[in-house]
Amino acid sequence: MSRHNDLDIGLVVGAHGRHVMIETPEGRRLIAHPRGKKSVCVVGDRVRWQAAGDEAVIEALEPRRNLLARQDEWRTKSFAANIDLLLVVLAGEPMFSESQLTRALIAAEDAGIAATLLLNKIDLPAAAVARERLKPYREMGVAVVESALKADPAASRRTLAALLAGKTTLVLGPSGMGKSTLINLMVPRADAQVGEISQALNAGRHTTTTTTWYWLDDAKSGALLDSPGFQEFGLMHIAPQRLAELMPDLRTHLGQCRFYNCTHRHEPGCGVRAAAERGEISPNRVRLYEGLWDELEAGQRKG
Repeated sequence: MSRHNDLDIGLVVGAHGRHVMIETPEGRRLIAHPRGKKSVCVVGDRVRWQAAGDEAVIEALEPRRNLLARQDEWRTKSFAANIDLLLVVLAGEPMFSESQLTRALIAAEDAGIAATLLLNKIDLPAAAVARERLKPYREMGVAVVESALKADPAASRRTLAALLAGKTTLVLGPSGMGKSTLINLMVPRADAQVGEISQALNAGRHTTTTTTWYWLDDAKSGALLDSPGFQEFGLMHIAPQRLAELMPDLRTHLGQCRFYNCTHRHEPGCGVRAAAERGEISPNRVRLYEGLWDELEAGQRKG
């Protein structure tokens, strides 16, 4: 048993640099600092803490159920921990990037986190094209929900309330897709909450913290986590040999290859490529797989 088990548990609800904000079970919020030099806490973590004046010192990190991270050539960036659902907000205007989407889904699959895609702006003409581009994702079992957050907020709110109830959901989405509209629709006083956390953490009124936690209701049964921006997901922490098993449409055909160490790129007798030729895997997904393999293999060589 940990020597810190008698300490109170706090929930990390905001982070900026080495400072975090924790919330106690009674709802009190405190600035907290990790003991030692390195901050390993992310939003969604449960920590054991003790008081230090009117602030707190984090003494221990509780075990995580999962951790969503991205890693490029230079550094690893963790988004959040203990997530039930990743909600990716997409639209046809501006058109979403399939490369960004695929990377986010692979990272979620690797972390064992369920993902749902929210196709927003379905009232606009470009929604038909976006819907068609999402067809392979629906077919491989990814849940796709549709909304018009601005044009029909009442219906969108009902759809989202059912989807998000009782869950801790991390919302991702490139700018212009409607992520801020979603958060403001589902979380009253969202701007005030983020301003409160940013100011407390000295992040400046206009600086968004790394990820921010919002309770969805007074009962605190569900929460939305907002991660600013949607830069390319670096997947350098994933070996290229694992890519196919993290892509459900490719994974279905694993075990049908002539060679046990098939890369599914050029070997004869490859079950994955045969499935692609039969039209069971979309050509675009094959291209994305090959591009990611090259990128990860190059990263391995550098490493």
